[in-house]
Amino acid sequence: MSFLNQGLRKDNHGGEGSRKDNHGGARIRVATGGAPPTPTLLAELAELGIEVTHLYGLTETFGPVAICEWKPEWDALPGERRAALKARQGVGNVIAQPLRVLDAEDAEVPADGETVGEVAVRGNDVMLGYYEDPEATEAALRGGLFHTGDLGVMHPDGYVELRDRAKDVIVSGGENISSVEVEAALAAHPAVFEVAVVPVPHRRWGERPVAYVVLRPGQSAAAEELDAHVRQRLAGFKAPAAYEFRDELPKTATGKVRKFVLRDEARSLELA
Repeated sequence: MSFLNQGLRKDNHGGEGSRKDNHGGARIRVATGGAPPTPTLLAELAELGIEVTHLYGLTETFGPVAICEWKPEWDALPGERRAALKARQGVGNVIAQPLRVLDAEDAEVPADGETVGEVAVRGNDVMLGYYEDPEATEAALRGGLFHTGDLGVMHPDGYVELRDRAKDVIVSGGENISSVEVEAALAAHPAVFEVAVVPVPHRRWGERPVAYVVLRPGQSAAAEELDAHVRQRLAGFKAPAAYEFRDELPKTATGKVRKFVLRDEARSLELA
């Protein structure tokens, strides 16, 4: 998670730093972009007095094209629900048009929070095109919208929530499995510090998910325990076929997990 902005939060009346954490200190407000933080991480940060605003953007959008704008009425919700709302990517910023989620025919999917499609954007912060690459430009900007390659859902309130990058979706037995969804389920286990889920080829199912897990210092958890934890939260076919424990995950200089490294490693695993 990369921190983009930091400062004391103002309350609804403009009073700087008047919101207090559970220990009586002033709350800190930060904005984050990059890999989406899990609801578990957001809840833990809230307990520390850190309020996170989720931003979403790409190189092609000149920074964040969307913001998870917080609604005052959400303050009264239970902590777990507030964390789930904070984990969404949100709505278009002031110079962007409303975000859209499109199906394979480029029609908008139902705003039901369940139907997955590709996130598409348009606005003054979206590129005119790729430099000296008209074919890529035409493909990315078809229909007058920039097609991001990110898969997500549209909630009834107009907020978008990412489910995965198109290239990271795991297709198992004809069913799509979101690596982000499985990672969020595993991250909710109290012994899990970090997790990354990648596909591995499978003779029967085509692909199966594999979880690379870093445990919290001083904590322990067997693969069987983590598997039971996931199956309590997700459909059984989404549970990883294997759990690989690591001291750390490979990351880029900006802190993103290098999933391609894990994909290469996963290909050597022998799955039943």
